[in-house]
Amino acid sequence: MEKENKTSSVGLGIVFGVAIGAALGVIYNNIALGAAFGASFGVIVGAIIDGYKNQDKKS
Repeated sequence: MEKENKTSSVGLGIVFGVAIGAALGVIYNNIALGAAFGASFGVIVGAIIDGYKNQDKKS
C-alpha cells in the first residue's frame, strides 16, 4: 500500500498567493486588495495543480 501525499495544492496556493499579493499590495499601497487578488489566484492555480495530480492517478 502506497503512502499518499496529503498536502493540498489549493491550501498552499492560498498561502503563497496571499503572501505575494500582500507584498504587491504594500508596493501599490493597497494591502487588502493585493491579498484578495493573491488568494483568488492561489485558489485557481492550486485547483489546476490538484486536477493534474488527480488526472495522473486515474491513468
